[in-house]
Amino acid sequence: MKTAVIVFPGSNCDRDAHDALLKATGKAPAMVWHKDGVIPEGTDLVMVPGGFSYGDYLRCGAMAGNSPIISQLKAHAERGGYVLGVCNGFQILTETGLLPGALVRNASLHFVCKPQKLKVETANTAFTSGYTGGSEIIIPIAHAEGNYYADGAMLDRLEGDGRVAFRYARGENPNGAARDIAGVLSENGRVLGMMPHPERAMGGAECGSDGVRLFDSLMAAA
Repeated sequence: MKTAVIVFPGSNCDRDAHDALLKATGKAPAMVWHKDGVIPEGTDLVMVPGGFSYGDYLRCGAMAGNSPIISQLKAHAERGGYVLGVCNGFQILTETGLLPGALVRNASLHFVCKPQKLKVETANTAFTSGYTGGSEIIIPIAHAEGNYYADGAMLDRLEGDGRVAFRYARGENPNGAARDIAGVLSENGRVLGMMPHPERAMGGAECGSDGVRLFDSLMAAA
C-alpha cells in the first residue's frame, strides 16, 4: 500500500500521521508539501493531517482548502483513491467540498483534549471493516472547532446512505456535533473525515491501540 501525507504550514500532526502509516504499512509515506501540487503516482491513500493550517486564519481549513495540492487531492479521490482527513484535515475536506457539512466552534467554546469514547456506526466501509459495527472504541480528540454541522436534509441523507462512520458515544458528545457525528464518508465511500485522531491510538505509550484497526481496514481494502 502506497501512502502520502499532505503537509501545510501549521500542520502539527504530520509526524504522527507519518509514524502511524509507517507502522501500519511497513513503508514510510511520501510527505507532500502543499505547494508542490503533485501526489506521487500509484498512491493508494492520502492522509490530510491535523493541526492549524495557516494558523486557522479566516476559519479552520479555509486557506488550505484553496492550496495548489487540492486539485490533485480531488483527482485522487475521483479516480477511487482513499483519503483520510483527521481533525484539521476533516475541516479542510469540508472546505473543498470533498465532504458535506462544516465544522464550527465547540458548543462549550473551549478546546477539548482527552481520550474519547466512540461508537463504530458501521463496519461496512473500507475504513471500518476491522471493527465490529456498534462496538465502542477509544480514540483521542484535540480540537476547538469540532462541532459537526449540516442541515437536516443532509443529515438524513448521510444517515440513510450509511455514511456516518463514527459517533460520539451516547451522553459523551464533547463538542455539540449534530446527531453525535464524529466521522462522515463521501458518496463513494473512499473519503473519510473524522475529528478524533486514530494516528494517536496506535499502541505503545499512546492512547490505546484502537486506531490500529482503521489502518488495518484500509490495508485490507487496498
